[in-house]
Amino acid sequence: MNKRDYYDILGVSRDASAAEIKKAYRKMAIKYHPDKNPDNKEAEEMFKEAAEAYEVLSNPEKRSRYDQFGHAGVGSSAAGGGGFSGGGMSMDDIFSHFGDIFGGHFGFGGGSFGGGSFGGGSGRRRVNKGSNLRVRVKLTLEEMAHGVEKKIKIKKYVPCHACNGTGAEKGTQPATCPTCHGSGHVTRVTNTFLGQMQTSSTCPQCGGEGQIITRKCTVCQGHGIVKSEEVVTINIPAGVNDGMQLSMSGKGNAAARGGIPGDLIILIVEEPHPELKRDGNNLLYDLYISFPDAALGTSIDVPTVDGKARIKLPAGTQGGKVLRLKGKGLPDVNGYGKGDLLINVNIWTPRSLSHEEKKILENLKNSPNFKPNPTSKDKSYFARMREFFS
Repeated sequence: MNKRDYYDILGVSRDASAAEIKKAYRKMAIKYHPDKNPDNKEAEEMFKEAAEAYEVLSNPEKRSRYDQFGHAGVGSSAAGGGGFSGGGMSMDDIFSHFGDIFGGHFGFGGGSFGGGSFGGGSGRRRVNKGSNLRVRVKLTLEEMAHGVEKKIKIKKYVPCHACNGTGAEKGTQPATCPTCHGSGHVTRVTNTFLGQMQTSSTCPQCGGEGQIITRKCTVCQGHGIVKSEEVVTINIPAGVNDGMQLSMSGKGNAAARGGIPGDLIILIVEEPHPELKRDGNNLLYDLYISFPDAALGTSIDVPTVDGKARIKLPAGTQGGKVLRLKGKGLPDVNGYGKGDLLINVNIWTPRSLSHEEKKILENLKNSPNFKPNPTSKDKSYFARMREFFS
C-alpha cells in the first residue's frame, strides 16, 4: 500500500515554514483526537497519519531526506521486526510530542488514551525515550542496485532481564508516587491580585514518571536497562545512495523503566567498484580498445551490475565516443525507472613497437584513410561531451 505524501496529509506546500507545519498539525490533531472521535477508526488513522507526517517534516534532517528520497529516505518499509521511522509510531510516541505542540497539556473532557491521562487540567505522566544509535553499513554497487538484507550486531541498552525493565527487585512492583499520586506532575494554586492562578510542574519526587522504586533491582540498579548485544536485520531498498540515512523505529537504545526505545539510524556507505563509477542513477565505464579493433570493429564484453554485457563496436569507432546501454544503471530509490550505463570509448596507443610493427604503420601513415579529416561527419569532442553529460 502506497503511503500518502506527508505535505498533502498536513495540507501544506513543500516550501512551508516550520511554523506553518506546526500550525497545520495542531489543527489536525485537535480535529481527529481520539477523545473527540470515540470508536472512530477512520479518525484514529487520520490522527496517526498526521502525527507521522509531523514527526518527519518537523525534523530538519528527516525533512531533507524526505524531500530528496521520498518515503524511502525516512524508511517507510518494515525491517527486522521494527519499522523504519514513520511506519511504527505508537500512541505513546504521538502523545510524547504534545508538550511542544500544546504547551504540556492536551485533552478533551478529561479522557485518557494509550495509558496516559490527557484531561484538560490533569496533564499526563512523562514517558522516557531511549537514545538513538547510529551505524554505518557498507554496500557494493550490486547490493545498491538490487537491494539487500543485512544482519548487523550492535551493542545497545536492552530491558533488564531480571526485572523485565521495571527497575524494581524481582517479585516487587514500582509504587505509586505519594507526592503526585501517579499523575507525574504537581499543581499549585497561588493567590494574585488578578485572582487565583494555577500552575503545574513536574513532580520533584518521581521526575514525572508517576512511580517510585522502593526496592531497586540489583542487576540494573533500578534503571531497568542493561548493556547487551543484539543482531538486527536491515532490509535495504534498491537504489539507495552513498551518504543516505535510513531510520529503524524502536531499534535504538531501550528507555529506562519501560519507556519508548530510540531509533537506529543507518548511514549508507558505498564501496568503490573496481570498474564502474556512479553518477546519480547512471553508471560510467571507461572502455579501452586497440587501434585495429577501432578500425575494423569488434564485439567486446563490458561489466554491469548484473554481470557482463556484450556490445558490438562498428568499424571506424572514434576515441571519445560514448555508448549508452538503456536501463543498465541503478534503479531510482522511489521507483521512477532505472539509469543507464554510459561507456566512454578510449583507443589505446601502444608505448613501444617492434621493428615490423613500425614498418607496417609507416606504410599506412601516408594512406588518405589514416589522415584526420576535419570535414568528417563525426561529432567533435566537445559535442560528444555535451551528449555524454546530457
